[in-house]
Amino acid sequence: MQIIETLEKIDGKLKGCCLTIGNFDGVHLGHRKIIAAARRTGARFGNCPVAAIVFDPHPVVILHPEKTPQVLTPLPLKTALLEAAGIDYLIVLKDSYRLLTLSPADFVDDFLMKTVLPKAVIEGDDFHFGYGRSGNAQILRQLGKERGFDVVIVESEEINLDGSPAKISSTLVRHLLQAGKVAAAAKALGRPYRLVGKVIKGRGKGAQLGFPTANIDSHEQIIPAEGVYAGFVSVAGTIEKLCVLNQKIPAVLSLGRAKTFISDHPLLIEAHILAGKVEDLYNKFLAMDFVDFIRHQQRFETEEELRKQIAKDCEIAKKSLLKKER
Repeated sequence: MQIIETLEKIDGKLKGCCLTIGNFDGVHLGHRKIIAAARRTGARFGNCPVAAIVFDPHPVVILHPEKTPQVLTPLPLKTALLEAAGIDYLIVLKDSYRLLTLSPADFVDDFLMKTVLPKAVIEGDDFHFGYGRSGNAQILRQLGKERGFDVVIVESEEINLDGSPAKISSTLVRHLLQAGKVAAAAKALGRPYRLVGKVIKGRGKGAQLGFPTANIDSHEQIIPAEGVYAGFVSVAGTIEKLCVLNQKIPAVLSLGRAKTFISDHPLLIEAHILAGKVEDLYNKFLAMDFVDFIRHQQRFETEEELRKQIAKDCEIAKKSLLKKER
């Protein structure tokens, strides 16, 4: 996949492509359905390339910073996921205020027709564009008819959530994670939610208890609800390498504030790896893939109580993860 970071570098090379535009936060099943439709459309037009335009940061950060949503997929992870989904060209628009404030017609005429010149544009049925999100899928279809490009509208994807259909969206995934429902979030994403960060020095308390942990700093992403989870980890020397790995090293993941032994309560993001001896991970990059919720965080009166509970957590996690690997 080729990444284009300025409009000047487009330089006519995408003329006749199949294009999809969006933020693609999470690259969930709904996003992947759109990309699959773009690939089918490309095949119909003689295997023309598939391009995606993403805004970084999220458009809301630029237009309404007070409403900034938390990120599901930082750009390196989003890039890896979009490439795996079948995108040939990724255009990353970083300075997008002018584009975001154009009318729908001007967005098409002054941007799409002057820079990309797509053969087709493929979007979801809830697509909005232009100033104040005033353009929708129907307006795009009419503009495409007038300007000479096809428009393919893809119906939203749904999952069964607590016995009822739920429309998959980035907002839904955020809500599920904030409630600790990581298994449901994985259904919407088509994979476990991945939290990435650099390994930092911890308190060393886990090692003292016989359960050493790797702590990460992940300030960019939404963090699931505080609790203990079963999951997998991957480790790499760079964030870019990490985002394409799927090592599936079994682990117990803990998100919470150390209330048992200290009065100050910073949020700790920790992984205790279950697969034998672990190398020194300090300053490496680690990904946590959340599979199942085990329990809420709680306060323990003694170290022995905490040690026994962690041992139980490890056994529960092993059983849960073994089922997932079958």
